[in-house]
Amino acid sequence: MMTPDQAEQAVVDALACGYRMIDTAQAYMNERAVGRGIKRSGVAREDIFISTKIWVSQYLTEGTVEKSLELLGTDYIDLMFIHQPAGDFMAGYRKLEKAYKEGKIKSAGKLKAIGISNFQGEKLKKLLDECEIKPHVIQMEAHPYYRDEETIAALAPCGCCVMAWYPLGHGDHALLEEPVVKELAEKYGKSTAQVILRWHTQVGNIVIPGSTNPEHIKVNLDIFDFELTEEEMKQMAGLNKNVRYYYPDEEKLAAYANMKIDLDSQK
Repeated sequence: MMTPDQAEQAVVDALACGYRMIDTAQAYMNERAVGRGIKRSGVAREDIFISTKIWVSQYLTEGTVEKSLELLGTDYIDLMFIHQPAGDFMAGYRKLEKAYKEGKIKSAGKLKAIGISNFQGEKLKKLLDECEIKPHVIQMEAHPYYRDEETIAALAPCGCCVMAWYPLGHGDHALLEEPVVKELAEKYGKSTAQVILRWHTQVGNIVIPGSTNPEHIKVNLDIFDFELTEEEMKQMAGLNKNVRYYYPDEEKLAAYANMKIDLDSQK
């Protein structure tokens, strides 16, 4: 995980390159640093889309949405998630619903958005059955080796968008060296990472590649001067192996429920 100073500088570098969406979370312990980076960037707040996430230990804490607002140094958040399907996640989601209705989470275009992160299976079903406001976005692991079609299908009726984390397969060289990806990279004069990020945009994913390297930050955005053909998209789809790099087993989720964070200790 990056340090607060690295997070702050990454935000400055990304906004200077032309990015206009910044993703963070209470558990990353860098919301304060992200807020500083936004201020340093000189980019107007209304031109930036900020997403963050409530951590599990904060699901029952009063004022946790307001705490993120304070740390980020903003009077609105464009998109807020509950981070994990652990603990009393319905209590966490109800906090989002309440903030949504109060207008504390809104974008410059007055479009309010709340979401879920890492949900699937029975816990996703429970949330969808019990929630008052359907999630607008799900943040989930997604890359050419892994497309959770069951989860995507379950959320399709409510128009929920996918925000992909680990979009490059956690940097797996096997994925980056796949023959079809390498061939497309050579054809379009791009890197294999750029081809994969372009694939994401064409399947409709919101993509959040993470980096503190200024050059990587820059090239990850340079994907809008080419387009994969329908046949090439089919070739990319053929890479799906149902292979993932993060496994949210019950033991891990129980550990999340017991993991406390002190938001005031952020530097």
